[in-house]
Amino acid sequence: MYKQSKRYKEATGKFDNQKKYSLDESISILKELPKAKFDETVEVSVRLGLKKNQRIRGIGILPHTFGKPKTILVFAKGEKAEEAKKAGADHVGDNDLIQKVQKGWSDFQVVIATPDMMKDVSKLGPVLGRKGLMPNPKTGTVTMDLKNAIQEVKKGKIEFRSDKEGIVGIGVAKVSMDKEKIKENIITFYQSLVKTRPADVKGEFLFTFTVSTTMGPGVKIDLNDLQN
Repeated sequence: MYKQSKRYKEATGKFDNQKKYSLDESISILKELPKAKFDETVEVSVRLGLKKNQRIRGIGILPHTFGKPKTILVFAKGEKAEEAKKAGADHVGDNDLIQKVQKGWSDFQVVIATPDMMKDVSKLGPVLGRKGLMPNPKTGTVTMDLKNAIQEVKKGKIEFRSDKEGIVGIGVAKVSMDKEKIKENIITFYQSLVKTRPADVKGEFLFTFTVSTTMGPGVKIDLNDLQN
């Protein structure tokens, strides 16, 4: 059985976990909670009103970057490979890198590919798919515009998806960031999430919207406040 830490118990006493707060109030609560020994991530967890076995997937460009820069791997050939290198990709190649990944190499957090490479990249499905890194046209990671795709990642691009329970969880900021920057990142994620609503979903799409720190309890946000 999970045993709550003294710090966690102290944090839960700082607010009413049955109440829904405005976005501003929620961020203020997170900033006032007992601090961990590291700069915690501000995490968002959303429960969606999806049909059974239905999934959503989307992207957003956060206005304020946080955390360490992501290592970008690009599968491309010829001129496109040169374009990727000039745009700042960390690793660029074709079959040589595919073989390297097949052998277990995984020093990257984002994978982008040109359309002509996808037939070969698809061999990495069992590896990249399991980690949620498989290039996909819907998330802009299968493209001929490598320069723009790489720049978006460097600017703060996030990718999110729902799990089988209809939950989306993602980090959007660091607790140490200015309150307004945290707020703007959360709003950007919210707006990006709303755009993924499937046309056949009836009734409410968002059931709950909760924010927390990496090691802290969740604070429920009033959806009406977010919508306004």
